[in-house]
Amino acid sequence: MSSETATIPREKASVFEVPAWLWMGCGIYVLLLVTGSQLLVDSDTYWQIAIGRWILDHGAVPSVDIYSFTRAGEQWMSSSWLAQVLYAKAYDLAGWTGPVALATICIAIVCAQLTAILGRKMPATYASVVALAALELSTGHLLARPHVLVLPVMIAWTNGLMTASERREPPSFWLLPLIALWTNLHGGFLFGLVLVGAFALDAMWNATPAQRPSLALRWMAFGIGALAACCVTPYGWGSILAASKILGLGELLRLIGEWMPVDFSRFGAFQLAVLALIGAALSSGVRLPPPRIALVLGLLYMALSHVRNVEIFALLLPLVVLTPVAAQFGLQAAGVARLRAVPAVALLAALCALTSAVAMSARIAPPVVQSPAAAVDVLKAHNVKRVLNDLPFGGYLIWRQVPVFVDGRAELYGETFDVAYYRALQLKDVDGFIGLLRTYDIDAVMLQPSTPAVQLLDRTAGWQRVYTDDNAVVHVRVAN
Repeated sequence: MSSETATIPREKASVFEVPAWLWMGCGIYVLLLVTGSQLLVDSDTYWQIAIGRWILDHGAVPSVDIYSFTRAGEQWMSSSWLAQVLYAKAYDLAGWTGPVALATICIAIVCAQLTAILGRKMPATYASVVALAALELSTGHLLARPHVLVLPVMIAWTNGLMTASERREPPSFWLLPLIALWTNLHGGFLFGLVLVGAFALDAMWNATPAQRPSLALRWMAFGIGALAACCVTPYGWGSILAASKILGLGELLRLIGEWMPVDFSRFGAFQLAVLALIGAALSSGVRLPPPRIALVLGLLYMALSHVRNVEIFALLLPLVVLTPVAAQFGLQAAGVARLRAVPAVALLAALCALTSAVAMSARIAPPVVQSPAAAVDVLKAHNVKRVLNDLPFGGYLIWRQVPVFVDGRAELYGETFDVAYYRALQLKDVDGFIGLLRTYDIDAVMLQPSTPAVQLLDRTAGWQRVYTDDNAVVHVRVAN
């Protein structure tokens, strides 16, 4: 009997096959877009867009304060000028759907990036679960503000540094445009510089003794290049000084919600995640090289110190531990579906159609609690000039072109001013509150109903309550 060679045809990949990371990105985009108003719960979005409009109108970036009457004319640099311009253009194109869509695109890209990077060394299902867990931990700080636009840049920058260190090579100088982009989008680029040093140490650990001297010099050259790239902004090296100001606010950082430390007296998603990770590491015997242990501890310290750093911990921890954990537990990636033009274009068209439909419905808008429109109408009707406002109203007042007493630019006002302001409005310093009214010649006060100073004004001669609703109370000065 003659033998024949049987040829088994290989299964052809479907033209509609879609990689897991693309499904992840599209799914997250749809989910966040249809709940888009949740990204507008911070009043800072108002003044971010207002500054972006000013930059577009004047063809320049601001160098002094033009929005408050307490700091008018003082030096101030907008370290997020490019993000503010992008948000302003997005708003002009699609109303409030524009900034939400822009922020949502960046969040979706981050989820797709994480899924793709993790999927190179573990099954796509595991990668998707980890990416979703990272997103869940980050939800508290996912807002239509400049830091969200930086997240894809941060992931790409970190992955580039990590890949270079694992290959015992210096990072490619083609990464430098990323840190330059980061610098123009948000002041957090200083953390990107810290990562250069951290992964340089990791590279030294991975290298042989003979490789280390040359490798150290090449990483040092890259670090110098990264520092120079951070000066490629309209402000030059002033961007570094402006970004570092926020770190010197001292006691004030303990009064601003997103800069407060994590509260472990309450049990939430982050607390659960930290305990679960510690338990998993202890039970499974996870082993990391010393530089990666230092990185993990550094990320954890940042997250515990300031709530706003939780998303950095959540998004970067999987990258930091990926290679050692995958090697230790023998994780392997399954076959990765190739990105094909037909399904990618179809998905893109569907997302564009959805975005247009949401924009036309005009259902996305900031919450009323951040937008005291009626209260501001009353202020304008009384033709007041100097309004002492609660901090959450600062962004909306700037939006309505009313000079503010204070807003979210803490680096402009400084520790001493803002701490005295907080103490005064909370009546921890009653004389200080009365002093603010006199020193700044205040002729109207707009506060949240729960602010203690409201009740004091009700009993103070020369002040009259002229407006009240669930979100704002307005008092104006009257003749005795």
